[in-house]
Amino acid sequence: MTERPAPITVSDAALDRIRDLLESRGKPSVGIRIGVRTKGCSGLSYTLEFADEVNEFDEVFKASDDITIMIDPKATMFIFGTEMDFVVDKMASGFVFNNPNEKGRCGCGESFHV
Repeated sequence: MTERPAPITVSDAALDRIRDLLESRGKPSVGIRIGVRTKGCSGLSYTLEFADEVNEFDEVFKASDDITIMIDPKATMFIFGTEMDFVVDKMASGFVFNNPNEKGRCGCGESFHV
């Protein structure tokens, strides 16, 4: 049986930032959960949260030996094939999602639609 590809890819910079966040949290976590919610002028926005447990229908994968990522089941179809990165520039820093499924983004970059 062929192993399914990971629903998203995670850059080394994003893995480093996730690792830092998990270590500084102050309490154990299973990993992080990625989702989407209705927000902004284009319709959808990415969400990230610490995961204290694996939910029954989460898509779970190991992004590295020490980092587990859960994808909220409502988000899987919107973000499959996405690359998650962490970018630092002169004005801001944050997680960036390069999603090949996006059909458009709002002007401020806060939300997207597929």
